[in-house]
Amino acid sequence: MTQNKKLSNWVNDMAKLCKPDKIHWCNGTEDEFSEMIRLLTESGTCMKLNEDKKPNSYYFKSDPKDVARVEDRTFICSEKEIDAGPTNNWKNPKEMKEELLNLFNGTMRGRTMYVIPFSMGPIGSKISMNGVQLTDSPYVVISMKIMTRMGAEVMNKIEDDFVPCIHSVGYPLENGTKDIPWPCNETKYIVHFPEERAIWSYGSGYGGNALLGKKCFSLRIASKVAKDEGWLAEHMLIVGITSPEGKKHYFAAAFPSACGKTNLAMLKPSLPGWKVETVGDDIAWMRFGNDGRLYAINPENGFFGVAPGTSMVSNPNAFLTLEKNSLFTNTALTDDKDVWWEGLTSEKPEHLIDWNGNDWTPKMHHPAAHPNSRFTTSASQCPTMDQDWENPNGVPISAIIFGGRRASFIPLVYEAFSWQHGTFIGATVSSETTAAAAHQVGQLRNDPFAMLPFCGYNMGDYFGHWLKISQSTASEKLPKIFNVNWFRKDNDGKFLWPGYGENIRVLQWIFERVEGNGGAVYSPLGNIPTENSIDLRGLNLPAETMKELFNIDKEAGLSEAERVQNYFTIFGEQLPKEMNDELEKFKERFTKL
Repeated sequence: MTQNKKLSNWVNDMAKLCKPDKIHWCNGTEDEFSEMIRLLTESGTCMKLNEDKKPNSYYFKSDPKDVARVEDRTFICSEKEIDAGPTNNWKNPKEMKEELLNLFNGTMRGRTMYVIPFSMGPIGSKISMNGVQLTDSPYVVISMKIMTRMGAEVMNKIEDDFVPCIHSVGYPLENGTKDIPWPCNETKYIVHFPEERAIWSYGSGYGGNALLGKKCFSLRIASKVAKDEGWLAEHMLIVGITSPEGKKHYFAAAFPSACGKTNLAMLKPSLPGWKVETVGDDIAWMRFGNDGRLYAINPENGFFGVAPGTSMVSNPNAFLTLEKNSLFTNTALTDDKDVWWEGLTSEKPEHLIDWNGNDWTPKMHHPAAHPNSRFTTSASQCPTMDQDWENPNGVPISAIIFGGRRASFIPLVYEAFSWQHGTFIGATVSSETTAAAAHQVGQLRNDPFAMLPFCGYNMGDYFGHWLKISQSTASEKLPKIFNVNWFRKDNDGKFLWPGYGENIRVLQWIFERVEGNGGAVYSPLGNIPTENSIDLRGLNLPAETMKELFNIDKEAGLSEAERVQNYFTIFGEQLPKEMNDELEKFKERFTKL
C-alpha cells in the first residue's frame, strides 16, 4: 500500500473499472518472484529449464498471435494531430479514452491486479523517472523486476509526478471461463497520452506491448518529456571505451534493427589493450551536467534481447550473461530442457521442440525458434558492465554514433562537420531491411535517429529539438557526431569489412578524433579517415578493399539527395529550415565532386 493519495486514488479508480478479484502491491522481493513463478508454472505458462544447464531460468511460449510489438496498433493520442506527426498513428484522445474505458471495463475479472512501482534509472537519480504499472499478468511482474528497479524502495520515493501505466491481457475469467497458458486478445491497443504522460495497453502479454517501462515509457513518453524539459531520451546504446594508455571516453550509438547494436554494446575488441564496457544496450537518457556536458544513464536494469543470432562467436559477452537467472520466450527447447535458437551453434540439434510446441528436425524448412524470440536477463550479470553504469549522475558522452545497414554508397565511417550537420545525419539514417523485418528484403527504410517507431511526438519537431539542444552549451562541450556502416558489400555481395570485434579499429579512430588527434580528410559526406589512420595491424585486408570502403560516388550522392528530399516532404512545415539548408549543402558538395 501507499500513503500517496494521488497513487492510491488512481489505483482504486482503475480497480473499480477493471474489477479484479484482488489487488497485490508488488514489493520486488525474491519471495514475490518465486510466487509469481509458481503461479505461472501451475497455469502452464512457464517451465523451469535444466538446472545444470541454465540455473534458475525459465521458458515461456506465447500465443502465436502475440509475438512482437504491434506498431499498427500503437497510438500517440496528443490533443492535436499535428503533434503526433506523420510517422505516428494518431487518434483523438477523448475518442480513444472512451474506447479504452469500454475495453478495460471488467477486463481483470477473476484475476489479480498487480501494482508495480518502478524507477527508470537508478533510484533517486535526477536523471531518472518513476512509474507505476497496473497489470493482470504475473509474467509482466517478473519481467519488470528484471528490466526495471521495482518494489518497495521505489514506492517510498514516488511522488505525484509518476507516470501511470495500465495494462491488461484482455482475457477476463468470468462465467466459468478457464484460464489458458498465454492469455491475450485479438483486439490490441498500445496507447500513449503525451499531455497526461500516461500509457494504456490492452490485449497483448508480450514484450514492449506489455512491459510498459520499455519503449512506451523510456522512449515515447520520455522523448516528449525530454523535449519539454530540454534533454534527450534516445534509442541508443552506451559504452565506455578505454585506450591502452588508460584514457576513457563514453560513446552513445543509435542503430536500426539488425545493425549490430547489441554486439557493439558488448564488444570484445580484437586490438590488444583496448577495453569496451557496457552502460546500456538500448536506451540512453542524456541531460546536461553542471560542466555543460551531456551525461547519460541507461534507464533500464536488464536486457530484453533478440535471441536468434546470439552465440559465443557473435557476442560472447551476451551469451555469458544468459547462463543463469534468465527468462526465455519463444525459443526452441532441447530434449534435455535447455533452450536453442538459430545461430546458437554451428550444427543444429537432431531433435527439438519448436516455439509452437511441435517436434522439429533439421530437415524442416521453418525455424525452430521464432525470429523475434527473446531473452530477459539482469544487466548486472553481463561481464562487461561498466563500473559507473548505475552512477546516478550518469556518464559524460564524448561521441554520438549513427549507423545503418547499407550495401553501397555510405563509407565505413565519417565525422559530421558540426552539430547541425550531425542532426542532418541522424535525420537521414536509413537501413536495408533483412528477412526478420516486416518488409521486402533489401528495401531501404528510413529510420531517423533509429527512433521511427519510438518518437512520442512529431518527428519534424524532434529534429528541431536536437538543433535546439546545441544552444544549451558551448559547442566544444557537445559530443562529436559520427556515422558508421559495417555492412558495405563488394560486387559479389560479400561484406567488405569483417565487423564484430574488428569494429574496435573504427572506434579507435573515433576515440582519437574526440581526443583531437586522428587523421581526417574532407569528403562530401563528412570527414573521413586519412590513409593509414585506421589501425589494420593483424588484419589481412587488401588496400583495394579499404579504398572501396571509403569510395564515395557522385551519382549515388545526387541520388541520395533526391531520396532524402522526397522523404523530408512528409514533415511539411514542421521540418526545420536547417534540415533543408543541410540538404542543399549536401547537394552542392556532391555537384562539385
